[in-house]
Amino acid sequence: MKPAIFNSLKGYNKSLFTQDVLSGIIVGIVALPLAIAFAIASGVTPEQGIITAIVAGLIISVLGGSKVQIGGPTGAFIVIIAGIIEQYGMQGLMVATLLAGAFLIMLGLFRLGTIIKYIPYPIVVGFTSGIALTIFATQIKDLFGLTIDGAVPSDFISKCVCYVNHIETIDWWSTAVGLGSVVIIAGWPYINKVKYVNGHLSALNKLPGSLVAILAMTILVLILKSNGLAEHVDTIGDRFRINASLPAPVVPALSWEVVRQLFAPAVTIAVLGAIESLLSATVADGVIGDRHDSNQELIAQGVANLVTPIFGGIPATGAIARTMTNINNGGRTPVAGVIHAVVLLLIFLILMPYAQYIPMACLAGVLVIVAYNMSGWRTFRQLMKNPKSDISVLLITFVLTVVFDLTVAIEVGLMLACLLCMRRMAETTQVSVLTDEIDPATEVDFEATNLEHFKIPDGCEVYEINGPFFFGIANRFEEIMGRMPRRPKVRIIRMRKVPFVDSTGMHNLENLVVMSRQQGIHVILSGVNPKVQEVLMRNGFGNIVGEENIQPHINLALERAREVLAR
Repeated sequence: MKPAIFNSLKGYNKSLFTQDVLSGIIVGIVALPLAIAFAIASGVTPEQGIITAIVAGLIISVLGGSKVQIGGPTGAFIVIIAGIIEQYGMQGLMVATLLAGAFLIMLGLFRLGTIIKYIPYPIVVGFTSGIALTIFATQIKDLFGLTIDGAVPSDFISKCVCYVNHIETIDWWSTAVGLGSVVIIAGWPYINKVKYVNGHLSALNKLPGSLVAILAMTILVLILKSNGLAEHVDTIGDRFRINASLPAPVVPALSWEVVRQLFAPAVTIAVLGAIESLLSATVADGVIGDRHDSNQELIAQGVANLVTPIFGGIPATGAIARTMTNINNGGRTPVAGVIHAVVLLLIFLILMPYAQYIPMACLAGVLVIVAYNMSGWRTFRQLMKNPKSDISVLLITFVLTVVFDLTVAIEVGLMLACLLCMRRMAETTQVSVLTDEIDPATEVDFEATNLEHFKIPDGCEVYEINGPFFFGIANRFEEIMGRMPRRPKVRIIRMRKVPFVDSTGMHNLENLVVMSRQQGIHVILSGVNPKVQEVLMRNGFGNIVGEENIQPHINLALERAREVLAR
C-alpha cells in the first residue's frame, strides 16, 4: 500500500495548498450537476449520486495511486446500473458493487493493474462509443418531454421504436429547455471570451457550462411556471423527494445464491471501472509528466466501491473529465480531490433542497453533452481506417454494447482481446527450415574460432523456432514438418529464441519425439533457454528425448547429429 498522497505531502507548502484548494472548489462545483444527472439517469435518487461523489471521491484521492485522479460516478456506469436495478433492485446493486470492489482490490493485490492497460484500443473505443449512444437514447424522453405510459423499454431497439410511436406527445417547452441547455453547455467556452477584468482572471471562466445551464434553465422554468407557462416541464422535485441528510450505513444480506446471480454484473462493473480509472490516470500522467501506480489505483477504486454502497452510493471510478478539470485549474496533489469531496459535502448539506427545482429536460441536455464527449466519434472514424481485424473488433464490441448489454459486450470484448493477443503472438513466432548450411556471421552461439560456414550433414534438417512456443504456434510447427518432401534421419530443433513454452507446446514436442522415433528419426534440441529447459525437465521431457540430445548450442548439436548419422 503506497498511496500517492504520502509522497505528495513531502515538501508540501502553502503555494501548493492554495492551488489545491482553488482547484478542489472548482472541481466540486463541476462534479455537482454531473453527479445528479448520472444518478437520475441510472435510476437512483439525486442524493445517491452526490453521496457517491463525496465518499468515493474522498477514498480514491486518499488511497489512490495517482496524484490528480478525481473519482465519482461516471456516465459509463449508467447502462449497467440501470440494468441491475431493473432486474435485481437496489439490494442487488449494493451486492454487485460490493463484489466489484472486492474484485478490484484483488486485481490490485495480484498486481494485474498493468495487464488491464493492455486491452486493445478498438475494444475500449467500442465500449465507450456504445455506452455513449445508449446514454443518449435514455435521455430522449426527458429531452423532448415525451409522454409515455409505463416504463420505457430497456433494450435499444425497442426503446427507439417506443420513441417513434410517441413522437406526437412531444412537449415543446421541455424541448426548448433541453436543447437550450445543450446550446449553453456547448457554446459556453466560446461565449465566455472575457478572461480578464481589470487585470484579474474573470470568475466566469471558472464556472462549468453544465452549472451555468442548470442555473439559467432552473430560473427560467420557475419564472415560466409562475406565469402559467411550461406547466408540463418536469423537475427533479416532481419525481423525487429530496433528502439532504447523510444516510445511516447499511450492509446488505449476502447469500451464495445472490452472489452467484450477480457475479457477472459485478465483473462488468469491476472491469469497466478498472479500464476507465487507469485510462484516466494514464491521460493525466501525460499532462502533468508523472507516473501513477496502477495497482494502488485499483486498490483505491476497490475500497471506494466497498464503502460507497454501504452509505447508499452507486459504483464509482476515476472520472477523466473531472480529473482534467482538476489539472487545468492547478491541482497537483490528492489534497485537491479531498477538498472537492468536502465542497460537495457542504453543498449537499446546505443547498440540496434547492435541487428539486432543476428541470429534468436540463439534466437530459447535460447528459447529451456527456454522451457526445464520450462517443469519441473522431477516434471511431479514424479506427475505421485500420486493418480489418481492428475494424471487426471495434464494430462487434460497439454493436454488442448497444443492441444487447454491457455485460455481454465486456465478456465478448475480453474474449476478443485474448484471441487477438494470441493471434498477434502467433504471428510474431517464425519457423524456418535449414537443410544446407548455417552462416556463423549471423549467429551468437557459435564458437569464436569457427569462421567458415557450417554445413548441415546429409540426412539432417534444422528447424529454428523464433518466438514463444505455445498452442498458437505448436500446431503450425507440426504442419510445417508434415509438409517437408523428404524424411530426414536427424531433426535438430533450435530453440535459442524461444522465451517460454506452454503445456500445448510441451505436449506437441513430446508427440514429435515419439512419432519421429517410430519413423526412425532422431530428434535433437539445440540452444534451449535455461528457463524453458527447466520446465521441460520438470515435466519429464529429458526421459523422453534423452538428456544427451539436449545440447547448449548448434555446434554441439551438429556434432551429435554426425555421431547419430555415423552410427
